[in-house]
Amino acid sequence: MEREFFFCFLFLCIASLRLSHGETQRTDSDKSVKESDSDINQETSNSPDPDASIFTHHPYEQMISLMLEVNRACPDITRIYNLSEPSVQGRNLTVLEITENPGVHKPGKPEFKYIGNMHGNEVVGKEMLLYLMIALCEEYKKGDELAKFVVSQTRVHIMPSMNPDGWEAAYKEMMDKGEASWLTGRSNANGVDLNRNFPDLNSEVYEHEREHKGRNNHLVKVEKAITNDKNLQPETRAVMRWLAQIGFVLSANLHGGDLVANYPYDETRSGKTQEYTACPDDHTFVYLSKSYAFFHKTMADPSRLPCDKQGDSKPITNGGLWYSVAKGMQDYNYLNTNCFEITLELGCEKFPPASALEQLWLDNVAALFNYILQSHIGVKGFVKTTDNKPLANAEIKVSNLASGLPIEHDILSLEDGDYYRLLADGYYHISAHAEGFHPMSRCVHIVNTIRVGVPPSEMSTAPELNFTLTSKSLPRPDNKDEIAECDALWTEVQQGTQLDDRDLLISILSYLDPSTKWSAMADRLTTVQLYYYLAEGLKLLKPEEMKEVLRLMPRALQEQLDMVISATMNKK
Repeated sequence: MEREFFFCFLFLCIASLRLSHGETQRTDSDKSVKESDSDINQETSNSPDPDASIFTHHPYEQMISLMLEVNRACPDITRIYNLSEPSVQGRNLTVLEITENPGVHKPGKPEFKYIGNMHGNEVVGKEMLLYLMIALCEEYKKGDELAKFVVSQTRVHIMPSMNPDGWEAAYKEMMDKGEASWLTGRSNANGVDLNRNFPDLNSEVYEHEREHKGRNNHLVKVEKAITNDKNLQPETRAVMRWLAQIGFVLSANLHGGDLVANYPYDETRSGKTQEYTACPDDHTFVYLSKSYAFFHKTMADPSRLPCDKQGDSKPITNGGLWYSVAKGMQDYNYLNTNCFEITLELGCEKFPPASALEQLWLDNVAALFNYILQSHIGVKGFVKTTDNKPLANAEIKVSNLASGLPIEHDILSLEDGDYYRLLADGYYHISAHAEGFHPMSRCVHIVNTIRVGVPPSEMSTAPELNFTLTSKSLPRPDNKDEIAECDALWTEVQQGTQLDDRDLLISILSYLDPSTKWSAMADRLTTVQLYYYLAEGLKLLKPEEMKEVLRLMPRALQEQLDMVISATMNKK
């Protein structure tokens, strides 16, 4: 059933691109395209040939023209706007928003974004995002259930090109020489690599980790950072302001030159050029990366050749393990906003011929849709006061209920009190904290089932977990119901925990020693060896710290740990 649904949808998407391109071009090929509102006022007359295939490379003006055509074709569900600053050479950074009631944040509806062409000569992502706009618009008009679900339940923002100046430079070289070099157009018009131009927040959060104090999220004020750092480029500044204005939940940054999904952290803790560097949400980021890679036609194919013909062809990678990147946009999203972002490398060729674009769309379309759906994993809800007023900037803290260990990355509620906490499957203790209010806790078992292939009628958004906080001027409320809820789930966790629960062992080891790539090592270690390393890690803790970790571990795990320690001592 899922397979039949998917292939039917895929066929419709291809048909949409062909039909909509021909129809809209025939309508507007004889006139200039002009669109005006409070966000955009542009004229474009360089429209593509009405008989040409949509699967072609779109120069800047044609890109804007195509975005305007989608807006005219679906005016009720789309809006075009520009970011606060244009590029170095004056080209607008233009976004198409696709949702019901565009232009307005609806509390309870997550905000999602795709950004393409950050490196101007990595062009596949830019074209895929243009095709995605068309497919969403056309399929929504036709009544396709998946497109309707995405548009009704998610506010999607698509910026095809973050570096239009770099794209034009690469395109000119392609036209002049028949090919684009590996570097021409990669940087912006000032010669700056935009993915090395954001504030370096990794070093700050790593220092906070070492000192066990300081914030683990929203580390800098955007305007202050912009004022203090004169090296920030206009494209970077515009994106930083954009992220501060919209409460994005999930994002992907589309690159080229390899075929892999890359997740935080990008910058290593140790300063080494290559080292697995897990962020607190490593488990969830692996889940998110797989949600793209395993729905891509070839990214997760174990038999495919790696791009360099010598390395490996793993479908996902931790950024630091691949190679360390400082001041990247991916880590900035995670550390200064609520947004979880991954980087998608969409192919070995940075600037492939136009003849390859249709197959690239076929390879990516399911993954592009599936990744948007992941905006709805985990939990969401509202934080309000006892008199029903929304609480903005309340901290949402999460602990793994099975291990008892905190996920040291908090998110903040938005202006309307709504929050969205992406989480992979598991048992979690979640609490809301706001200055001047008593905190409140809830427990939840997360089982994510949303994906392409499931009939949309059977899809569901993240479960709602609401918090009503009481002012500290009043007595602390009775929380017996919440305690009972957590106790019931804790019992379920203990009953379901197996003695060889490797995921839990890896989670605890990653918490005790985040500099070691436990997830990557796990396949080469037996369960007994994992217990041994856990015992060794506990020895390094202070007595009170060891006591606290042991207290939070499930009894079955403690008993097995005692057995391993005893066996090791007997051998000696």
